[in-house]
Amino acid sequence: MKTPWWFLKKNPVAMLMLPVAWVYFFISQIVALGRGLRPMKSRRKIVCVGNILAGGVGKTPIVRAIANYFGAPVVMRGYKKSDKTGNVGDEAIMLARTGLAVHVGDRKSNIALLNRQDDNTPIVMDDGLQNPTIKKDVSIVVFDESLGYGNGWLLPAGPLRVPKRFAKKADAIIVIKSGRKRKNFKLPDGVPVFWAKNQTVSPYADDVKLVAFAGIGYPRKFFNALKNVVATRSFPDHYQFTSEDLEKLMNLAKKKKAQLITTEKDWVRLPVELQDQIKYARLDTVLDNNFWDWLKEKIK
Repeated sequence: MKTPWWFLKKNPVAMLMLPVAWVYFFISQIVALGRGLRPMKSRRKIVCVGNILAGGVGKTPIVRAIANYFGAPVVMRGYKKSDKTGNVGDEAIMLARTGLAVHVGDRKSNIALLNRQDDNTPIVMDDGLQNPTIKKDVSIVVFDESLGYGNGWLLPAGPLRVPKRFAKKADAIIVIKSGRKRKNFKLPDGVPVFWAKNQTVSPYADDVKLVAFAGIGYPRKFFNALKNVVATRSFPDHYQFTSEDLEKLMNLAKKKKAQLITTEKDWVRLPVELQDQIKYARLDTVLDNNFWDWLKEKIK
């Protein structure tokens, strides 16, 4: 689904959904309490990287950076995973393309499998901060300062999975700089905060006209990071492009005398025969050096 427009602003539509949001949260907490009575304790350290917003924050590049730093495997649920089609999810494919060992599916089963290996490197868990069935040794919450807490309300009235006070439970917070800090985005006291910077690297020269398309949580972030964009098209998060969609995009690019460009996450979902024709802009994430010192000490 596309990110609802009311997620970033308090308005009558969001306000009408507030009662549903609190009922949903209350029920989810009761379920979580029952599931978390006997959490799994891993032999290898578990570093969990997640967010308290529903998607679009920029967590996956940070998971990739941490896993690459330690040479660690990644366990993840695999959004849009399908046993019938063999699809393991776009984020899993993105991570695996850099040579990481990515284990998709039931996290507990995969952690149990990794614990039987003769290896003591940590295991990086992509998402799952709200999963009470696995004990985390290090919990890291990721924010984008341009999004902050959104409108500050819980799903479906806003983007928050849990109230923002839950960020206090993290061992650390990573904030991705944007240059446009969202109002009322105040981080909790007493939790170490580290900063990260994203750089979108286009495969094209600055003077090349671009038609940009994306199926991510907040596509406007991607469009704004590019230069000389003459047209944009947004799709729902994790969208599976149809041949009709792609034909329309190619016709639009031809009409605008421009090149098509998308995100890496969207590119891995394209048909193989089109991946040479349509390029993606690489997203590089650089973390504070002192974050790595903190993380190594925390894992010890």
